[in-house]
Amino acid sequence: MSDSPLKLAIITGSVRDGRFGPTVARWFTGQAAKHDGVKVTPIDLLDHPLPLVMPDVSAGAQAQGATRVVAERLGQLLGEADAFVVVTPEYNHSVPASLKNVLDWYIDEWKAKPVGLVSYGGLAGGLRAVEHLRQIFAELNSVTLRDTVSFHHAWTDFGADGEEVCPAGSDTAAKAMLDQLVWWGHALRDAREKRPFAG
Repeated sequence: MSDSPLKLAIITGSVRDGRFGPTVARWFTGQAAKHDGVKVTPIDLLDHPLPLVMPDVSAGAQAQGATRVVAERLGQLLGEADAFVVVTPEYNHSVPASLKNVLDWYIDEWKAKPVGLVSYGGLAGGLRAVEHLRQIFAELNSVTLRDTVSFHHAWTDFGADGEEVCPAGSDTAAKAMLDQLVWWGHALRDAREKRPFAG
């Protein structure tokens, strides 16, 4: 068993022009930096553009050219992570296409790892995307945490400088989720080291 800090990948799921995701992701990265149990790797999907057309993995095909470089680099970052936090908005009551596409490109990188979910949006705060992500991550053999962090009417929760207007509630929620993530992260990392995941 290892007590070394968990490698936490914080994924910004939206790539839309004018997106608000980087503001929320920067905030959560700051929260994670206060936690001595994690080492953060930010992953902005805008920096890792994968096409919607994937190679035929059933035939053993692999991505080629620039796509292969992107796929291998992102796959390495995901594979090295012990845990994930996904920052997502809600598009049409569900998950952004950019995020779903990345989830579909990879299989083993997600297995037997915990996932925290941070959502933002209007009245619903992105929670319908969170519920869909729970189903998707279950299919990928990941463990989503019960507790989440959500920002309802998120654009009023942060000032022009990207700082929270009223930090007390969200900071407490973030710490609670990080505490759970660290517990699950260590438990699952120890389990993976002891015995390869069977799925």
